[in-house]
Amino acid sequence: MNSRRKFLQGGILTSVAAFTPAGIQAKASAGNMPAAKLIAGSGQITILQTTDVHCQLHAHDELFWENNELTFRKAGGYPHMATALKKLKEKNPENTITLDTGDMFQGSMLSVKTTGQAFVPLLNAMDYDLYLPGNWEVVYYKKNMQKLLGGLLAPKICANMYHDLGDGKKGELIFQPYQIMHRMGVKIGFLGYTDPLVPLRQSPMYSKGIVYTKPEDNLKEYVTLLREQEQCDFVIILSHLGLSQQIALGNNPDCQGVDYIFGADTHERIRKPIQAEYTKIVEPGAFGSFVGKLDIQVKDGKVLGSTYELIEVDPIKYPADPAIKTLVQDLEKPYKEEINKVLGYSTVPLYRNFVVENTIDTMIVDALKWKVNADVVLSNGFRFCPPRVPGKDGKVAITEGYLYDMLPVDSTIRTAKASGQQILDWLEKEMQNVFAQDASKRFGGWLIRFKGMQVEFKAFDRVGERVKKVTIAGAALDKNRMYTLCACERDGDPEDMLCRMKGVKEPTNTAYTLHSMMKEYLTKFSPVTPVLRHDAKILDGPQDLLSQVTGVDYTFR
Repeated sequence: MNSRRKFLQGGILTSVAAFTPAGIQAKASAGNMPAAKLIAGSGQITILQTTDVHCQLHAHDELFWENNELTFRKAGGYPHMATALKKLKEKNPENTITLDTGDMFQGSMLSVKTTGQAFVPLLNAMDYDLYLPGNWEVVYYKKNMQKLLGGLLAPKICANMYHDLGDGKKGELIFQPYQIMHRMGVKIGFLGYTDPLVPLRQSPMYSKGIVYTKPEDNLKEYVTLLREQEQCDFVIILSHLGLSQQIALGNNPDCQGVDYIFGADTHERIRKPIQAEYTKIVEPGAFGSFVGKLDIQVKDGKVLGSTYELIEVDPIKYPADPAIKTLVQDLEKPYKEEINKVLGYSTVPLYRNFVVENTIDTMIVDALKWKVNADVVLSNGFRFCPPRVPGKDGKVAITEGYLYDMLPVDSTIRTAKASGQQILDWLEKEMQNVFAQDASKRFGGWLIRFKGMQVEFKAFDRVGERVKKVTIAGAALDKNRMYTLCACERDGDPEDMLCRMKGVKEPTNTAYTLHSMMKEYLTKFSPVTPVLRHDAKILDGPQDLLSQVTGVDYTFR
């Protein structure tokens, strides 16, 4: 509260000086802006957004839902993204702002091998104007997060990440909370929020030393400051909260005065802005496959309206930028041979897009069940990793690099025991995280994946009443019986926790990691065929559900 009070007293220049180097202070100051950007003009201001690229360097297979069936085509890749952004800027060079809203340093083998450092020069070469840290920016722990983001040339904003002073006390903000930019006499305020559930969703050690707060804790104060004190003509929240949470935020009265929420985290592809009660919400997919484009119409320095478009980064339409392509090649060169090493093959497309089940995690739990003697094996409901489809030989090549795409964190495999009642209660909690009627209570991930257990459920039933039937090893779940479970160890979790299940007994780390297990499995069984088994069966919705979001005008495609 003390840091926020000082911020409110001092206005933007004092606040920027408190949180950033002097160079960024100057960039935020109206007095240092080119005169053309301060003089009232007519035309349009263009804002371009990328997000959740997860370190995907190259054009890759992408999944689309068209004509009620899966369709795959190539998209994305940093060299192609660079061309797309440049071509879009060329249409409005003086009045275009580009930004990325997080998950920039996690998701590939190159990122792991270089602790994210390889992506600092690449992101700087992309010439972004503003950044928001995502939930995975902490994957290499707080100090590295600060170093990685500190190496980026453009400002970083986040109004809900604080230094931890110990005993639950929060210190100063780690990043400046907002940034103001001027174009054609229009003053645009950008306010940043990242996911406050990071310590629960991910290994708590990743974010040790950081205190997260809910956006609602200071949203009204900052929106009031931007609108009334700074007199911004247009206010945008950069949000890495997930679409459900962003809709909930847009329906919160504290959001009054916000024109748009530029969302991230859940990899949703919004082609038509979602109209919440107090603002509009957009989110431009993931893996660099899309660019979100907002055009703000201006006349004589006054905002008249806006239009939005989701642009697909088609590698044919947007050929690789030569300079970015060369930079990517140079960064990847020391690891290229290892990245391209083939570990095995799949006979079916590999993807992670469906809420209820997918082929990537089917393959992972198949391997776990083969390797570890457990009644039930579990794989977390991750979203990251682009799809991969068969080549001309009819097989999907699973390379070392793609293994890192699927499992960037090579966690130790752990077993533990839990009662049937614990498993039932845990399943209800996991489903609440995914399908809560109150959107603000949803986590940002998909349903947990498993093998050795079959679950029938109603996603849209009342909390605590979703699970209708559970079978383990062909028999109905016995609430009093102890079952052996297997999942990955999460760094920093209590000893008696497994995959967010509290109070487990006899936790034991195995001699295997996820990567060593997968390599051994593929060596023995390749080519594999991880077809969907419907171990999790939804009774009140489609098995091929592609989004958690309901009740608004939106369809994933």
